[in-house]
Amino acid sequence: MGMKKSSGLLLDRRQALLGGAACAASAALPANAQFKTTTESLHESVAARVRALIQGRKLSLRLLLPHGSGGNVGPVAQAFTAMTGVEIERVETPVDEINTQLALDVFSESQSYDVALPATFGLPDLVASGAIQSLTDFANQYEPKGFRDNILFGTGDSFDGEIYGFQADGDAYVMFYHKDLLENPDEQARYADKFGTPLARPNIWQELDRQMAFFHRPEQGMYGGLLFRAPSFLAWEWWIRFHAKGLWPFAEDMTPQIASDEGVCALEDMIRASQYLSPEAPNLGLFDNWERYSRGNVYCNIGWGGSQKYLNGPSSKMRGSIVYGPTPGGMINGKLLLTPYFNWGWNYVVVSNSAFPEIAYLFALFASSPAMSTLAVGQVDGFFDPYRPEHYTDPGIQAAYTPEFLNVHRDSMRAAIPDLYLQNQGEYFRVLKLWLARAIVGEEKPEIALKQVSDRWQIITRGAGRSLQEKRWAELRAKYPKATRDVLRDLS
Repeated sequence: MGMKKSSGLLLDRRQALLGGAACAASAALPANAQFKTTTESLHESVAARVRALIQGRKLSLRLLLPHGSGGNVGPVAQAFTAMTGVEIERVETPVDEINTQLALDVFSESQSYDVALPATFGLPDLVASGAIQSLTDFANQYEPKGFRDNILFGTGDSFDGEIYGFQADGDAYVMFYHKDLLENPDEQARYADKFGTPLARPNIWQELDRQMAFFHRPEQGMYGGLLFRAPSFLAWEWWIRFHAKGLWPFAEDMTPQIASDEGVCALEDMIRASQYLSPEAPNLGLFDNWERYSRGNVYCNIGWGGSQKYLNGPSSKMRGSIVYGPTPGGMINGKLLLTPYFNWGWNYVVVSNSAFPEIAYLFALFASSPAMSTLAVGQVDGFFDPYRPEHYTDPGIQAAYTPEFLNVHRDSMRAAIPDLYLQNQGEYFRVLKLWLARAIVGEEKPEIALKQVSDRWQIITRGAGRSLQEKRWAELRAKYPKATRDVLRDLS
């Protein structure tokens, strides 16, 4: 349980146990001893190391996790306890509050948690606040060679040259299309007659927007799309639309490029597309979006693997009636540019105030091993998605997602552009969401809204230290997929 470090009346039971456990473990395996294991047997080797560390003593770790992930984490925590004797006390919190809770924990000098599962995009700000600790030394000691190389998207696990997390959830955006509409011969004939082009899975945003308009028939109880329009989700769609115009969001010197003609055009397109969405779209959060699309009277939707688990469930009218595709791209100099986007994903981290950082790290490594991560992703009542090659061939995971979805998801993970993994990411995106929302509802013109964002981004950059942010941005640009880097440009 969390106890104040400032309390002179209480001795933290975990700190007391740590001293004895560390002394016993040091005799069993010196800190600098080589940890010999393979990726395949990793969870077993980690469990053996934890047993050596605790030497039969009673110990528990507190894990802070977002609502909806308990189904994934539960079986892994049970396996860890069975193999090590270490109890995992799980504390669930709303998905939007986990980063705030971690920051408050470090500011209050509490010892509330040992391990946590924040969203990947929040890691830079958690590092800046001192809420989580570097795992680099532990990784060098314990992780098999090439272990992280097999993670399809691991860009967000490190920051400023240090490792801070373990990707636990492959949240690349994917498109969902109503198969009965897309493949209906009558609809195909009408579409071809009206536009002179076949009705097929769209490759570019303009084609998607046209298809949503074509299928939007509210008088018949049918709607073109269910793309997110709640303010907290707006930035993600715009981020993809903007990249598909062929520009970096910042120039090399961190000058924002979002208020360019390309940025304004992306926002104007998004505003026009909004009229062809189901009327509930502005008020739908994550789980409500899934339920609404499952009713079967909306042409397309955007989401993640968690969306697919729900839509592939027994209560969904869309089960077996979906065609999947990557998020649309854009045509740049006559060539198709696809910019799939990794925009969420839960990430195991070790909390700075943990009394047991090594054991907390080892639990995260255990949970991230091929065997345990496959167990977690395969839980149909949880929303972790595949992120390692082993996940895509597992029969249970194939049954939960369908092979058709997994093929699209794997390709999107491999080619995904990252979120804005810079210090003050939360502030950059808070400003972006605010002004996008004003433009979407008509309170501000798109060009003015994006100019306001651009000006405020300059202030945020100065506050973080421009030269340091330029260095971080250069490192992040280098982590974009090469095919995307070769196309994106800076304005001259």
